[in-house]
Amino acid sequence: MSRTHRLFQLMTALRCLPAPVTGQQLARETGVSTRTLYRDIDTLRSLGAVIDGEPGFGYRLIESAHLPPLGFDDDELEALIVGLREVTAVGDPALAQAAGTALAKLRARLPEAQAHRLRHAVLTAHRFNLPPAPTIDAKALRKACWEEEQVVFDYADKAGAATRREVMPLSIVFFEQSHCLMAWCLLRQDFRMFRLDRMTGLERSGRSFRPRRVSLLRDYMARMQGDCGPDIGT
Repeated sequence: MSRTHRLFQLMTALRCLPAPVTGQQLARETGVSTRTLYRDIDTLRSLGAVIDGEPGFGYRLIESAHLPPLGFDDDELEALIVGLREVTAVGDPALAQAAGTALAKLRARLPEAQAHRLRHAVLTAHRFNLPPAPTIDAKALRKACWEEEQVVFDYADKAGAATRREVMPLSIVFFEQSHCLMAWCLLRQDFRMFRLDRMTGLERSGRSFRPRRVSLLRDYMARMQGDCGPDIGT
């Protein structure tokens, strides 16, 4: 293994393993002795990587603009291509456009050999039956999820019954036939899913539920694993 490849592998391990990660763990990941591992960490630091820690306490990578460039192996590149093309096919308009832009940026920054693989990839994604388009601003809904702000909207269930809902938005899921919001519903005082193509009149309420999103989403996922399926818009 070349030293350059080993340094890239070490950067990947620092990004992926739970921090702080011990020198022994990093040495096993990169297939070197701990003495070589410590020299490699010193080399990365000299190149501008901010790596917090020391022998005996473990290491943590502090991401910054001065890090060595991130590289991809061929399988990672294929996975990125398939994922971005799937988003282009099924994402809302803003996400679909962003996926196309991301592919263009990726192609421009890759070495020529990998840029060629991206242009002529053997893997792709295509949907003949697309999910219904959202009837609200999905980008605004995503922003409310990130900023942990409650939203209000009108919702029509599968029988056509209309209600006004205020919810804590947790996550958006792309199912086979629809895009759904996972949320805590204040009307029902329970977890619910809402199809984005049945929502109208989305408004941000200005009421924060920070820092509850992560814990609520964890509880919702645990419930779904134990149930037969989610309650959609009831």
